[in-house]
Amino acid sequence: MSRTPRPPRNEQARNEQARHIPVLLAEVLSALAPDRAGLAVDGTFGAGGYTRALLDAAPEAQVIAIDRDPTAIRAGADLVAAANGRLRLIQGRFGDLDTLLAEQGEAQADWVVLDIGVSSMQLDEAHRGFSFRQDGPLDMRMGGEGPTAADLVNETEEGMLADILYHFGEERRSRAVARAIVEARRRAPIETTAQLADLVAGVVRPEPGSPIHPATRSFQGLRIAVNDELGELVRGLHAAERVLRPGGRLAVVTFHSLEDRIVKQFFSARSGRAAQASRHVPGVEQPAPKSFRPVTKGPVLPSEAETEINPRARSAKLRAGERTDGPPPPPLTAIETLASLPAAQGRGTRR
Repeated sequence: MSRTPRPPRNEQARNEQARHIPVLLAEVLSALAPDRAGLAVDGTFGAGGYTRALLDAAPEAQVIAIDRDPTAIRAGADLVAAANGRLRLIQGRFGDLDTLLAEQGEAQADWVVLDIGVSSMQLDEAHRGFSFRQDGPLDMRMGGEGPTAADLVNETEEGMLADILYHFGEERRSRAVARAIVEARRRAPIETTAQLADLVAGVVRPEPGSPIHPATRSFQGLRIAVNDELGELVRGLHAAERVLRPGGRLAVVTFHSLEDRIVKQFFSARSGRAAQASRHVPGVEQPAPKSFRPVTKGPVLPSEAETEINPRARSAKLRAGERTDGPPPPPLTAIETLASLPAAQGRGTRR
């Protein structure tokens, strides 16, 4: 899994090159097959990579692109102008994409793509506070609204903080990290990414030969909590299900196991490969009407060539489905549960 590190200048150049490269682009286009007039929705605009590709792949199609980050909206102005009326770029959350489309006068879509998680632009900008590799304010907010990661770190009760790190960050040493955070914040607030990264590195030892920074999982957990990323993913899947017309396709790219587990269970249940709990008889699982048929068989992974060009693609997985003509079933309780913290009594299993 690990590779010999390249010289910093080469790594910096590769990261800059990768900044605007959408992950699994060819595979996403193959799964969506946008080849006619219709409406495509890019729920996670970012730097506009998927949007550009959709505009090019289907010259007669219209595209609505969504991003909660006002910086991404401003940066996309040139692309909107170049699209000659074919692109509408709107600020909002992709979990509300059905409502956002309705506000644009659109009831249905033919293609939806979701690229889940933090964008390369957000990671690369130190002042956004997403990365432990650059010192900056401990912010992590994608949309600029609501509590920051610093608020979470300095105000959250120790047990809840440990839950966030364990369940959203998959940090096995979550209890020890939370305890260290609480002890440190008694002396002074934790306000920067470097402060937090150094604190975590003093508790979590790197695995021999692993390129993964000790603070990676803790930063992931906090970021997910600050932005409600898993809840947004669940809402986005259900919203896409509601807006896609029969034959429309949904492609979702994820970057870690928590996201992929939700997407996998969603497609599995909605395609009839797994039973769904009946809302009429709690605890009894019954087949539900199929709202999707599989387009991909299992996850589609990036090629070695892609990960060489774009190291951030290493953990990416693509899953896709095609909408049937069945009505959307009720929201899946199982994936809603995956997106939230478990009951407090589960804390005893952490180290």
